Amino acid sequence: MIIGLVKSLRPHHWSKNLLVFAGYIFTIHYSHPPGTLLRVIAAFAAFCAISGVAYIINDIADIERDRKHPQKCKRPIASGAVPISVALPFALVLAAATLAGGYWLGLGFGVLISVYFGLMLAYSAFFKHLVIVDLLVIAGGFVIRAAAGAVVINVQISPWLLVCTTLLALFLGLAKRRGELFQIEERGEIRHTLTQYNGPMLDQMLSISAAACLMGYFLYTFSPSPITGKTHTYMMATVPFVIYGIFRYLFLIYNRNAGESPERLLVQDKPLLVSVVLYVITAIIALRLE
Repeated sequence: MIIGLVKSLRPHHWSKNLLVFAGYIFTIHYSHPPGTLLRVIAAFAAFCAISGVAYIINDIADIERDRKHPQKCKRPIASGAVPISVALPFALVLAAATLAGGYWLGLGFGVLISVYFGLMLAYSAFFKHLVIVDLLVIAGGFVIRAAAGAVVINVQISPWLLVCTTLLALFLGLAKRRGELFQIEERGEIRHTLTQYNGPMLDQMLSISAAACLMGYFLYTFSPSPITGKTHTYMMATVPFVIYGIFRYLFLIYNRNAGESPERLLVQDKPLLVSVVLYVITAIIALRLE
C-alpha cells in the first residue's frame, strides 16, 4: 500500500521540479546568506509533494478512463492496488501539510505554490481539454516553478528566466503532444484533445518554439542583465550546450519517436543528460567568474 501511494505521486516526474534551483544557480555569483540552499531544497520537496497530490486527484477523477488504457490501467489507483478511500485522504492531508510548509517558507512562495496547485487542478478538470490552451497552462506551471525558486531565496526574478522557461516549456509540451499523437495512431486510441492536433501542425509549432527558445537564450547571454545592467560575458560559453540539447531532443523526437515522456528521456538518453550536466557546470563556473 505504501509503495503504491508513493508510485501514485509519480516520482519519475519530480525531475521537472528541478527548475526551482534555477534562481539559485543563476545568482550563485552573489553572496547568499547561510541556509539559502536548504530553502531551495525545501522548495523543491514542496513542489514534488504538491505535484504528486495533483496527480493523485487526477488519477481518481480519470479512474474509469485509465482502466481502459493499455498502460494507465497499471497505475496503483486504476488497478485497485490503492483504493480511493485511502488515496483521497492521503492526498488531502499531504496537500494541507505542503501548503502550510509553503507559507512557512514565505508568503510569496506560499502564494505561488498555491496558485500552481490550483492551476494543475484546473488543468486536470478543464484546461487539458482545450487545444493550445493546454500547452500554455503547462508552460505556466513551469514558469511558476522558476519564479518560486527565486522568491523563496528573495532574489529578483529576471525577465529572461521567465522568457526562456516559457519557451522551453512550450517546446517540451509540443514534443510531448507529438509523441502522444504518434502513440494513439499506433494503438488506435482516441483522445479528444489530441484529435485536434495533427503531425504537420505540431512539427511547425516545434520548429517555431525551438528557434524562439534558442533566440531567447542567445539574447540572455548577449544582452545586459535587466537587474544589474551587466553583460553575462562568460555565459556565452554555455551556448553550444543549449544548441546541442535542443538539436539532440529534436533528433530523438523525429528519429526515435521519443518526446512523450521528457522526464524519462532526460535520464535515459545519456548524450542529452551529459549535455545538461555540462551546461550546469559551465554556467556555475561562468557566473562565478563574473
